[in-house]
Amino acid sequence: MQAPTARSAVLAHLAGHARIDVLPRHLRTCQCRERGCRWHPRHRGCGGPVVLLLARERGGCLWRLADACANCAAATRDAAVVPEAPARTPTKGARRSAPTPCLSPHERIRDMLSYLAAALPPSASPQARLLALQCALRADRHGRVEMPAGLLRGMLLEGREAGVWQELEQARWLHHTRLPSGCHQAQLLDTTVLTQAPGRTLRAQAAGLILRWAHSCHTGAQPAVVRLTAVALKAHRSPDSTSGSADLADFARICALPEEHLNEAVQRLADAGMLSAWSLNTSTGELHWRTEGTDAPGL
Repeated sequence: MQAPTARSAVLAHLAGHARIDVLPRHLRTCQCRERGCRWHPRHRGCGGPVVLLLARERGGCLWRLADACANCAAATRDAAVVPEAPARTPTKGARRSAPTPCLSPHERIRDMLSYLAAALPPSASPQARLLALQCALRADRHGRVEMPAGLLRGMLLEGREAGVWQELEQARWLHHTRLPSGCHQAQLLDTTVLTQAPGRTLRAQAAGLILRWAHSCHTGAQPAVVRLTAVALKAHRSPDSTSGSADLADFARICALPEEHLNEAVQRLADAGMLSAWSLNTSTGELHWRTEGTDAPGL
């Protein structure tokens, strides 16, 4: 079995085990905190919703699947949040569990950025990561996705899409076919994306939100690495707030940038007018920023 195929099988197998006997959400606690937060470097403390975290250690010889708070999940290296499926109506006689609420578009994008940081090689370009975001969020329940030529033009990939598709194929993340009509079809090869929640309509809403963020008046003329950084910044704050913060090391990881280059990308967004202020707290390793305006209600 080839390595990427084996990885996909492992991720799907572990995620299946995690859902066999899921605790009600109000009983789930941060297992990292219970163990003294020794799974990650020091950060600002536990907080945020509890998520299901898959982490790799010893170069892949050891995999850990555990509940962790959002702060601990963000600080854990070589880890990704496992998308959690919405609760189904139990059959007669089945034990009931608390329903899993649907994720907001911002939460879905954050989860997908974290997943792609673990699923794609560090060498994957920002263009490939932006395309992978769209494919993962627009795929159907079988992992199939169709990308119209107009959508790729809107992503500024026209004339360069062949190389970007090739990157994702070489990473064995998808198989790509170009149709005579000019549309592009892809079959995602990582079974982890098949377990996503919420449903396809809400995921498509998140994909549309990424397009808006990556091609706004502040970001449209910027290089792809800056546009990817803009998407990550927007996703790491609530839609009704103009400020946000994140662990610097984890934020650099999901943007596939060295920390010193991330500073440059954030400064370019500030120069373009997207950010009114930003700062880096070196003692805590936290990135703080303030944006110009909030998103439209409901987004």
